[in-house]
Amino acid sequence: MRTLYLAAAFLVAGGAVQVSYPATPTGTMASATAPISDATFVRKAALSDMYEVETGKLAQQKAVSADVKSFASKMVEAHTQTANQLKSLLSSKAGLKPPAAMDSGHKALIAKLRAANGAAFDKLYAQQQAQGHNDAVMLFTDYAQNGKDADLKKFATETLPTIQQHLSMAQTLQKGGATP
Repeated sequence: MRTLYLAAAFLVAGGAVQVSYPATPTGTMASATAPISDATFVRKAALSDMYEVETGKLAQQKAVSADVKSFASKMVEAHTQTANQLKSLLSSKAGLKPPAAMDSGHKALIAKLRAANGAAFDKLYAQQQAQGHNDAVMLFTDYAQNGKDADLKKFATETLPTIQQHLSMAQTLQKGGATP
């Protein structure tokens, strides 16, 4: 939670450029009064992983900064792992499946990255990563606290610290610093 508050303070203080990130393309994050559904959590978590892997691979090819390339490599590895964990978990749950393809909002973000080059690519990638991981922290926190499925809640709770670490790394990258 501390990381979430620091991220919010950083954004409110104007430390970040506004980036439109479609972690919730159909609306805002679920409120505390309306717990997030299992299907919504699965869809958003899976889309986040797909986006992270695809943009990480793109950044490994296009980034000019060694720090951006290193961060991207870590994101491909980590999000491939969580995507596989989620798929494995869902294999025993009837009616819950991750989406087969990326949604239009994430595709639009990827298109913007594909169009960018050089230092502009690195800056845009870092901005999208900070915003995306902030959204993921909110999603996983919400589900860990309010979710209904015990196995998915455990997954969200156990994955959350890694996502919080990714958020911190992305914010450092966005500020132009080296990632840990």
